[in-house]
Parts: sequence; C-alpha cells; structure tokens
Amino acid sequence: MTEGVPKSSLRGRFITFEGGEGSGKSTQIKILADRLNAAKLRAIVTREPGGSPGAEIIRHLVLSGMGKLLGADAETLLFAAARDDHVHAVIKPALEQGIWVLCDRFADSTRVYQGRLGDVPPGVLNAMERVTIGDLKPDLTIILDIPVEVGMQRAAARRGNAAPDRFESENVAFHQKLRDAYRDIAADDPARCVLIDANTDANTVATNVWTALRDRVLTTDATREVTRV
Repeated sequence: MTEGVPKSSLRGRFITFEGGEGSGKSTQIKILADRLNAAKLRAIVTREPGGSPGAEIIRHLVLSGMGKLLGADAETLLFAAARDDHVHAVIKPALEQGIWVLCDRFADSTRVYQGRLGDVPPGVLNAMERVTIGDLKPDLTIILDIPVEVGMQRAAARRGNAAPDRFESENVAFHQKLRDAYRDIAADDPARCVLIDANTDANTVATNVWTALRDRVLTTDATREVTRV
C-alpha cells in the first residue's frame, strides 16, 4: 500500500489541476492517477474543456479560435455549456460511485482566462457556476507554477510542428497575467489550493503533489474513518 493512503475511502474525491501552458498538468495527473490506482483508490482522468462527448465538441470550437472571434462573454458561455455536460455526464456520477476524479482544468481556468484576462464580470462567472456546478467544489486544487518563458518553451516542444491552439498563440504578456492570476487564486483560497513549483523535474513535482494530497485529503479521510469506527 502507498504510504499515507487509508485502507478505505469515504467517497470519491475531486482533485483539479491548474496552471499555465507547459506547466506539466497532464504529466502530473497521469502520475497521480497511477499512484492512486496502485493504492486501490480507483481514479479517472478527465479534462476541460472536454471530458464528455458534448463537451469535446465545444472544446474543438474553443481551441480553434471560434470563442475568441465571438468575444469573451460568448466564450464564457461556451465553457459553461461544456462544463455543464461534463459535470453531469462524468464528474458527479463518478464521485457518487466512490471514484476519484482528477481533472485537468476546471472553474478556476474560466475565472483566469475569461475573467481576469477577458474582463468578464465576476457576477457573470458566479451565475454560470451556480448553473453548471452548483455546490460541487474541488476537494483540492493543485496549481502548477512555472516561469512564463519556460512554460512556453515546453508547450512549443510538446506540439512540435503543429500549429499553436487558441491560448498557446497568445503573447508573453498574456501568459504573465495568467500566471499572476493563478498565484492570486492560490493566495486567496489556501484551504483549497496548493501552489507547487513546476520548474523542476517531473519526479520532484510529483512528490510535492503527493505530499499535498496526503496532508490535505488522505490524512483527513483516514481520521474520518477512525472516527466512524
């Protein structure tokens, strides 16, 4: 059994990963999913925008640049529609079955990309969240922090000869504002969010991710199990 993992889980846990382009979210989610599954805690990996059939269609529209052409308000509505389908088709059913859900981006991304950078008013974002996710909140949000230049270099190396998507094609100033916005979210909600330095090797980052999960979620679950006995 992996160190720090309780023998049983009270319910599925919802863990989200956030961060700028090239921060290593996909890599870290896979490592964590493998570790949880090895510890007999069933975990699935999903993503936003996307993660369900309807949401994947909208993902294609957004990353093609259609959302940018329509404007930030319309792009927010596209993300909300995708999230609504994703939550009801995948996330909530999995959690209700006791499955851990690891999600590459969630509502924080909308608050950063469309809110902070697109100037969509907080009231609009709050209304969209009430409709799409209700009282569903992540048990833990891992924010992977990396210098903009490093992240953009990683993103470019990852896509190779492929064209950059809607967000990868933005300039350095855009990505710096994005990084600052994520750091602000981590500072404003320390009970839910953990800011992790991603400017190091993947194994070190994975160790720090596991430590955060152990201290914030697994230890709490183990304590609750003991209390119930």
